[in-house]
Amino acid sequence: MGQIIFLRHGQAKNNTERILAGRTPGVPLTDVGIKQAEQTAELLEDMNISAIYSSPIQRAKHTAEIAGKHNSIDVIIDERLIELDMGKFTGVSYDEIFTSHGNVFMKFYNGELEIAHNGIETFTDVKKRVYSIVNEVIEKHPDENVVLVTHMDPIKAMLSTVVDLSPTNLFELIIANASLNIFRENNHKFSLSGINVMHSSRFDQNW
Repeated sequence: MGQIIFLRHGQAKNNTERILAGRTPGVPLTDVGIKQAEQTAELLEDMNISAIYSSPIQRAKHTAEIAGKHNSIDVIIDERLIELDMGKFTGVSYDEIFTSHGNVFMKFYNGELEIAHNGIETFTDVKKRVYSIVNEVIEKHPDENVVLVTHMDPIKAMLSTVVDLSPTNLFELIIANASLNIFRENNHKFSLSGINVMHSSRFDQNW
């Protein structure tokens, strides 16, 4: 029995500016985000990690490299862990999007056609690519603990395959920066054993 541990990247510049960065290159972790990643890397030291896979996006890759350094593990980049393609909304602020298009996040989780029409990757496609790498990791690392460093919605995609979450639940759920979201696997069946696991000092913060 192994564990698939999804790690969201630490706080990044787009998070503090409330901008949908999507796959835009050159969006770094903040100093706070680096510290968050270091704290989470320390948590992983006690979890007997065998491998670390990461999204190629800078904020996730940097988080993965911090975790890898603490655990003496080389990071493997995998495109299936990449952030959403935000289409025409790439680089646009949350407030501007909500003003002009309403709650696009609810539309995303609902699978409404407006999402694809604006060039945004659908939630169904996110779930397919995330589940693809999870199945591959299980085959390559049987009964081992593996970390997948990615972004909020790929983590929500995995959660939605294990737990029956409504679009409203998915919208309201926040995956904290640099938190661990842990799935126990047994014969390709999953159970959720931890969500938003992070350093104890962070639970009194507004994340």
